[in-house]
Amino acid sequence: MSAPAFLLAPAYVLGETEEPHTAVPHLADRVAQFGIPMAPRAWGWGSFFRTERSPAELAVASAEETLAASGADRAAVDGLIVCTSQFPVSVDDHAEFLGDVLTGLKLTGTAFACGMTLNRCNNLLAGLHVARSLVQSGSHRLILVVTADRVVDDADRLEKFALFSDGAASCLVAADEQGPLAYRILASAAAQDAAVLGLRDEIDPKLAVAVNAELERATGIAAKDVTTLLPANLVRPLVTLKERQAGFTAAQVHTSNIERVGHCFAADPLLNLADLAASGADQADGVYLLASSVPGARHGVLLRKVPRVATSGGA
Repeated sequence: MSAPAFLLAPAYVLGETEEPHTAVPHLADRVAQFGIPMAPRAWGWGSFFRTERSPAELAVASAEETLAASGADRAAVDGLIVCTSQFPVSVDDHAEFLGDVLTGLKLTGTAFACGMTLNRCNNLLAGLHVARSLVQSGSHRLILVVTADRVVDDADRLEKFALFSDGAASCLVAADEQGPLAYRILASAAAQDAAVLGLRDEIDPKLAVAVNAELERATGIAAKDVTTLLPANLVRPLVTLKERQAGFTAAQVHTSNIERVGHCFAADPLLNLADLAASGADQADGVYLLASSVPGARHGVLLRKVPRVATSGGA
């Protein structure tokens, strides 16, 4: 039996300006370019959120929410994993990016830090996989994981597969259960096919099936036993089709944030978990799967909510 690891205090921030999908520049031309119908309701195009803040500033804002909600001592945070698809191009600027996050959060005791990229919109789940492994190995006890991204050119907000929002999401991965909201990390898994990594429209449900099989092998929990699947907020037909092909029912798949928030890069699964918890819809002892697919890769992190025992006050 490996040591336990817990996911604590999921949180997120969005761009401060909310816009309807009709505010995407040259929307009709973009839709024509993709050769798809102008059907917002069918695709799930709703709102998007944009910001003038940098990814580092977004990361700090979300991580502040996580640290405040968890009640964790900042001095005890011994690891930081920053996920983004937009690390500075120049190596000389990498230290400034990391320094902005560390100093912005006052993480004076954090000796280990790393960046997670190359996994596109699976970056956060890859980061959680690494954090879980470090905590379960005993080398670290409290790791902050945060992802942040923003669209550089508003004309690129709409892709065939998603309407993009700017935002960040974060959580702690800990050796001990603490704070008001905790999920035990039961397992994490990934699958990839290098032959299709560069193809834009090839999300393969067989990779999700492979991840499901690995998670079941590790935990005994099959896809049908997952309480809720928290996926990436891609266009509704794509999410529902691919997750059904992976073995989940429509009732299991959380899709309510597709119109409300759009696709926040790698943040979606954790963002969706945070909203589920805030609504009170997550069940004590429920099983939740954070999952994301990109062409050529699938990542999944399986959680079980830790029941909280109510305490009664008295004189």
